[in-house]
Amino acid sequence: MKKKNRVLALLPVFVFLLLFAGVGIISNDFYSMPAIVAFVVALLVGMLQNRSLSFNEKLNIISKGAGDVNIVTMILIFLMAGAFSGIVSAAGGAESTVNFGLSIIPPGLMVVGLFVIGCFISISMGTSMGTIAALAPIALGVADKTDFSVAMCIGAVVSGAMFGDNLSMISDTTIAAVRTQGCQMKDKFKQNFLIVLPAAIITIALFYIRTGGVHVDTVEVLDYNIPQIIPYIFVLIAALIGLNVFFVLVIGIVLSMGIGIAYGKFTVIESFSYIGKGMSGLFEISLISLIVACIVSLIKENGGIELIITFIRNRIKGKKGAEFGIAILTILVDLCTANNTVAIVMAGPIAKEIGDEFEIEPKRVASILDIFASVGQGLIPYGAQLLSAATLVKLTPFDIIPNLYYPILMCISAVLFMAFRKHNKNA
Repeated sequence: MKKKNRVLALLPVFVFLLLFAGVGIISNDFYSMPAIVAFVVALLVGMLQNRSLSFNEKLNIISKGAGDVNIVTMILIFLMAGAFSGIVSAAGGAESTVNFGLSIIPPGLMVVGLFVIGCFISISMGTSMGTIAALAPIALGVADKTDFSVAMCIGAVVSGAMFGDNLSMISDTTIAAVRTQGCQMKDKFKQNFLIVLPAAIITIALFYIRTGGVHVDTVEVLDYNIPQIIPYIFVLIAALIGLNVFFVLVIGIVLSMGIGIAYGKFTVIESFSYIGKGMSGLFEISLISLIVACIVSLIKENGGIELIITFIRNRIKGKKGAEFGIAILTILVDLCTANNTVAIVMAGPIAKEIGDEFEIEPKRVASILDIFASVGQGLIPYGAQLLSAATLVKLTPFDIIPNLYYPILMCISAVLFMAFRKHNKNA
């Protein structure tokens, strides 16, 4: 492929977007076209390009991309995170964590509590979807017992879910952001936490102001067991102090198995089925990660990545401009894919090249990737998070969006961070 025609190297990306977004618009359902199908078609298109390379040479190129240590590590951690999520939930960890939070929060602060609990659940479970599924029925119950609107209650839940979605050590988005940038999980967490903390505090204040003085009935006290919460706490603390996340998850799985068996939730034999179910929940994103790595390898070989870097380099100045370029790229990809993990997997390699080009710390790039993917995912009405939340409480996504303070404030906080926070030359 001649250098002057290297824009054609991006054809697989355009094919994917045309298929995925086009079918979604036509059918009015962005999930009618499975992302993995669209990516496979895009890969086939990439394999047909550049006749100067033989088919076997192209296979070697994509094999090197798929076999990259970061890709393999990312997929292994995906699977272990899924296994942990499956077994700890089956052991009663998710239910006890929710009930514990609800039991210690005063009734008058229930909406604030829904947000705070959502933050803790999502950072513990590593899934915004799982958090919404667990808390949506409770949000309905809170609305029934108070004068708070259902839209505000579920808005607090979704806001809390998005808090942990880009912070949790076992979130697929966090894993993808860290592995594509080659930084440490704990370093990315600390950087990310500093950025979003002001947004979380202001969100709490806004929900408190909105719900002040509203009549609330006594909320039922729910049962919980502290030992069932321990695996979540262990994984969070162990990952933060720098232990290898893979081994941390293995220990978390063993702990959850022991606790589940002790509480009679399952037998040893049954525990393996829950581990398998948890893993299967991340099979698709693991396959997508492999296929995207193959596509990116072909695009890079054909000059597509260089084209993007040159385009951005010619239109931005310095590190701040590069960071805003990464943020815009990430949001645009998320708007097209309606999946923040896929957006990170797609934009990650390009962001890595931009970060290296402008000497931006990997932890900073990873945080920007994860935050802006979550910003987009937390606000688009056709994203899985808002669609599931709206369905569970019988509202429309547009009813909920005005109550989504946190994603909006997270965006503002990240923009201010990029604009005013100096780079650490020693990082």
